[in-house]
Amino acid sequence: MAATTATIALTLSSFTLRSTIPSKTFFFPKTSKPISLRRTFRPLSLTPQAKSSDIDTSFFDDVNPEEDVVFEPPTPPEGFTPPPSFDEGPEETEDEIAAAYEELYGPAYSGVSVLGNDVYVMDSKVKKSSAFGKVKKEKVRDGFEERVVQVRRVTKVVKGGKQLHFRAIVVVGDKQGQVGVGVGKAKEVIGAVQKSAVNARRNIITIPMTKYLTFPHRSEGDYGAAKVMLRPAAPGTGVIAGGAVRIVLEMAGVENALGKQLGSKNALNNARATVVAVQKMKQFREVAQERGIPMEELWK
Repeated sequence: MAATTATIALTLSSFTLRSTIPSKTFFFPKTSKPISLRRTFRPLSLTPQAKSSDIDTSFFDDVNPEEDVVFEPPTPPEGFTPPPSFDEGPEETEDEIAAAYEELYGPAYSGVSVLGNDVYVMDSKVKKSSAFGKVKKEKVRDGFEERVVQVRRVTKVVKGGKQLHFRAIVVVGDKQGQVGVGVGKAKEVIGAVQKSAVNARRNIITIPMTKYLTFPHRSEGDYGAAKVMLRPAAPGTGVIAGGAVRIVLEMAGVENALGKQLGSKNALNNARATVVAVQKMKQFREVAQERGIPMEELWK
């Protein structure tokens, strides 16, 4: 009886102690592996998985793998005309083959072009060494001639002193109506001329001319403080102009024209003013087409 009473009292005391534990305390079982609180998600497959029972192989039951299968082509429809064979067509000439090859791969290095392309287009990219070991670059053979208008020594004041450079103005043209003006600076004169020539080729314009190699009408252009006046001239007059204006007109192929510098004497601004004046010119047929009238109506 005494033992039973002691057991009940011990149970009640342990219950009293557990009831006093705060409600926020949790008891986790002891495990040998750490418990991961992250949920692992399995990728959801949207493609239905085929089962072996879903595959129908009944059409192979009557096929003998050792038997030779005879191919029966389909019957062509009515009015079907078979295409001509590759060997039945006309034979291509050597010029046609060369033209097709050149259209795909460019002009050949043999110096012959069927399509009239420039066969020397890659020569400017070939670097050659001179006698002094410096890299020498051959001039571009693209049909444009170069003429140096001016080379000046320019300086730039920096923290340590002055930096000396050369500025070159170059005009390029094919003497068939195309001309461009460029400028470039470098530490050497040759480098400045090369840079300005490349810059001039990027600014090529077309000059409208008549059959007498003169302008269709008079024009004026200004650039900065420079102002240039251009007038057409009769055959045999020649180019009556001076400075950069004369060089631009000669490189463009103009043979009869009058030019006058009315403002600044700066060579670069006068050359660019000449380009501006030329860009304002239009042929008579262009004006007639814009107005929607015959060209004879322009002189009435």
